[in-house]
Parts: sequence; structure tokens; C-alpha cells
Amino acid sequence: MLGCSLFRIAPSTKCFTSNAAMFLSRTGVFYKTQTCGVSKKVAGAKTKGKGMIKEELKGPEVCKDPVRLTTHAVGVNIFKQGEDPKLKPAEEYPEWLFQLNLGKIQQLHELKPDTWEYWKRLRKENIWRHNRLHKGKTF
Repeated sequence: MLGCSLFRIAPSTKCFTSNAAMFLSRTGVFYKTQTCGVSKKVAGAKTKGKGMIKEELKGPEVCKDPVRLTTHAVGVNIFKQGEDPKLKPAEEYPEWLFQLNLGKIQQLHELKPDTWEYWKRLRKENIWRHNRLHKGKTF
């Protein structure tokens, strides 16, 4: 058994010349003393810290009202009080807003080398490559 000693060691000042069984019987054979305090965890109990029950995190409420979803920018309000802003007509928004790429991210070979997006993507890919190469190395 790991963590338990079978014999209790008692200091003795006498010199024993008799057999080992006599010595073991005098020092208290088969006393089990625990040498390390390992305790079992209770199965099924979710705890946080010492004896505290873990609290479940709840996400925000999902709006399912189709009228509100088409007239308001739901989830944009960052304050505790107040409402979400109402959507304006498309003519009041800048032109570049409707030209944003909302689809799949373009790969490096699909971009033109003289654009800002190309160099930003190249830098990201070099950082990712460097991180993969140095993942298993120690300092």
C-alpha cells in the first residue's frame, strides 16, 4: 500500500540479541500509520474552491421577435439601461459598410501583393508558423 507504513519504528536503547519476532512483538507489530494525507473526492459533486458549489453561467436572452430583429440592432447596447438603437435607412450608412467581406477569409495566394490585407495576412501566417515550430521547445 502506498502511503502507509506497516511497522511503527520505536526508539530503543536496549541491545536485542534474541530473535526478530521478539523484537517486532515488543515494538508493536502491524501498526499502520498513515504517512501522507490523501483524501478521496466525493464523486458527482461539482465544487469551486473549498466546499463551495459551482455556479452555472447563464448567457444573454435570445430575442426571437421578428419585428424587433428587423427594426433594431439587437445586442449593440453595451449599457445596463437603455434600448438597442433603431436601424436607419441604407442611404444613411457609408458605402464601405456594404462592401465588407462577410464570407470566407481569403487565402494569401488570392490577395494582391500591393495591398494592406496581403501584408497583414502574411504577418499572421509567419507568426502562426513560428509558434508551430517553437511549440515543443523549452526555454
